[in-house]
Amino acid sequence: MYFKSFLFVCALCLFIIPGISSSGTIYYYKDEQGTFHFTDLPTSDKYRPFAYSGSKDLPLEEMIELTMLYGLQYSVDYKLIRAMIDVESGFKPGAVSRAGAQGLMQIMPETQKDLGLISPFEPGSNIEAGTRYFRYLLDRFESLPLALAAYNAGPSRVERYNGIPPFRETQDYVRKVLELYAKYQKDG
Repeated sequence: MYFKSFLFVCALCLFIIPGISSSGTIYYYKDEQGTFHFTDLPTSDKYRPFAYSGSKDLPLEEMIELTMLYGLQYSVDYKLIRAMIDVESGFKPGAVSRAGAQGLMQIMPETQKDLGLISPFEPGSNIEAGTRYFRYLLDRFESLPLALAAYNAGPSRVERYNGIPPFRETQDYVRKVLELYAKYQKDG
């Protein structure tokens, strides 16, 4: 009970006191002695997102401009990036999945480190890193469905199953993104 009250007060402070975190995200972990540690600059993968107090939702027009910019930079159709964002986060920059994926393109913290992504909830940074990573997956798998499956389930699983893994979530993800992509292409 005390811990829940403490977390509530911490979360409340994050939204009442502006500027408490320059990155917009507070991370925490509980050590072996039961002590909770909080930071806005995690130093290990023990930390998990606790609260996000960053930017509000981005207007769709601005988001589309960012997908066009990074799509052009990495030779990925911006309508495909838009479809991925739609399925990944529903266009919510502050989205965090149960697994810990963050931001518009739902990038896992370990992948963020590999990509050098420091501000996962900042729309431009997230879209740039997600598009760059997806370009890498397209080059690696040379197949749009396999690259999408790798984005969702991880490249090692696509390789292990020699195709789209037999996970309902991954199969649904690939189908939804491809359907939305076709719709966005048709709509112009």
